[in-house]
Parts: sequence; C-alpha cells; structure tokens
Amino acid sequence: MSHSFLPVIAIHGGAGTLSRANISPEQELAYHAALQAVLHAGQAVLEQGGSAMEAVCVAVQGLEDCPLFNAGHGAVFTADGTHELDAAVMDGATLAAGAVAGVTRVRNPVLAARAVMQDGQHVLMIGDGAERLAGAAGLDLVEPGYFSTEARRAQLQAAQASAAGAVLDHDGAAALADRPLHEGRKMGTVGAVALDAQGHLAAATSTGGLTNKRPGRVGDTPLIGAGTYADDRTAAVSCTGHGESFIRVAAAHDLCARMAYGGLSLQAAAAAVVHGALPAIGGSGGLIAVDRYGNVCLPFNTEGMYRGVARVGQAPESFIYR
Repeated sequence: MSHSFLPVIAIHGGAGTLSRANISPEQELAYHAALQAVLHAGQAVLEQGGSAMEAVCVAVQGLEDCPLFNAGHGAVFTADGTHELDAAVMDGATLAAGAVAGVTRVRNPVLAARAVMQDGQHVLMIGDGAERLAGAAGLDLVEPGYFSTEARRAQLQAAQASAAGAVLDHDGAAALADRPLHEGRKMGTVGAVALDAQGHLAAATSTGGLTNKRPGRVGDTPLIGAGTYADDRTAAVSCTGHGESFIRVAAAHDLCARMAYGGLSLQAAAAAVVHGALPAIGGSGGLIAVDRYGNVCLPFNTEGMYRGVARVGQAPESFIYR
C-alpha cells in the first residue's frame, strides 16, 4: 500500500465528569496531568513504529493504574462492597477480539482481554475461568483489596444511603459533597483507539462498572459491538456511558455500520449514534473513534468527558468539558 498514515491515539477516562461547578482547580489539573501522561505513553508506542493494539493496551493499562478513573485500581464497588471488572480489545486488521467480564483479581483487565484474544479460542471469558487464563499468560494477579480506594467506598456508602439504586461514577462524590448532580450524568469507563503507521486500527476499553451495581451485572464494555469495536475498513470505537443503553443499540458496531453501509463520515456516524440512537432510548454517554484515514471524533451528550488525542509529532491535547 502506498499510503502513509500519520499515527494517532485517542483516549477517554469516562463520559460525565465532576460538574464544572463542583470541580476544584486542583482536581482539574490532576485529571489533565493523568490524561497527558497516558497520551504520551501511547504516542511513544506509535512513534517507535508499534502497533495500534500495543498503543491502546499501553494507554488503557495506564488508565487502569490511575485511581482517578473507574477501572483497575480505583474501580467502583458493587452493592456487596466488591469489585467486578470488565475489559475488551479488538484488532481492526483481523477482527480478532478478546474480552473478560466479572474479574476480581487481575491487576490489568485490559491485558487479560488481550490474552484471551491471543489465545485465540474464545472471545469473551468471565470470572474464575478468565482469571485462570490470565494467570497462565503470566499476568499479575492481586488481592481484591488492591482495587479499593476510600473515595470509591464513600461513593458506595452515599449511594446506598440515598437508596438511589445504581449510580454512575461521580454521583457518589457529589452526594458526599451534599451537592447532588443529575443522576445518570456520570459514567466511569476508560478506553483508547488508535491508527498505526501500517494503517491498522485497534480499540480497547476497561471499566469497574456502576457504583452499587448488582453483583453479576455486565455492561457494554466487554461486549464486542456494543462498547468496543474496530474494523480497518471503517473505524475503531470505544464507548463510555450507561452501558445498558449502548448494549441495546449495539453502539460501537452501529457507528461502523453507518460508515460501511450508509457511506457516512466518521463525524456523521458518531453524531447519529451519540446524539440520535442513544438519546432516543434515554441513553447518556459518549465515545471516541478514529477512522482509517486518522480522523478522530470524541462526541458525548453529557456535561463532560475526560478525553484526549495525540498525533505522532504533535503535542498531546486533553479535554474535560466542551
């Protein structure tokens, strides 16, 4: 192929943010610093000629290790006071995919998802079986307490005290501050999408789910076509939001299908999903997507979305609000 591609990576740390009125300058700086660090790491992989898959895994691993985001260390609690983590990866070149759901001991669920993909036998594995595969692949296993932080425990207690059922990521913090935010505006998931120098696309997504969720609940993140999708012919997509809605409209695949069958641009297809299909069923959230030409789209229908983009040779940019 004679085309040369300018590699690019985009990331998100969840749609719905601490509301602009409630965020402190220190918190805002901390989020930007975390996003910038992750963008630099992913960008470095692409600069060295690494694959899109390698870049998105490095980025999501960084987000999982950062307690500011709801994935890995700093994941939210279930109603039982436990953690159940989900993740997925997809390779646009081959449509190979791997995912894990309901894992409780894998330090980096995104790497477990990649191990499932590399094993090649299955796409989605859950619970103990997924953890055994991860262990056999040499991945770090941790005590479940590793994922816990005091801030997330406080969110669970606030959610249970208000008897609000499942609340999305930052609502608990607002309840503690006695300044309730609009329920359904805060979702915590992390993800990355990338285009590499070979013209290949990849997507990766990871989440701790919803605060106070029923144990056993699985959202859109590990469902290929719902929260995560990549196809070199169209785009790589990673979603964040109210997972049940993204599942019902098969959001990530729908975006790619609108491009493939409807001839829509990345921008138009993303807008149709985020501002059309999702709100039509009361779905809130956002997504990040990159197409085969390196166009990037980061739409959301919430107040904010932690997000950023880095092209090789350019300074990374991070954003929280519109």
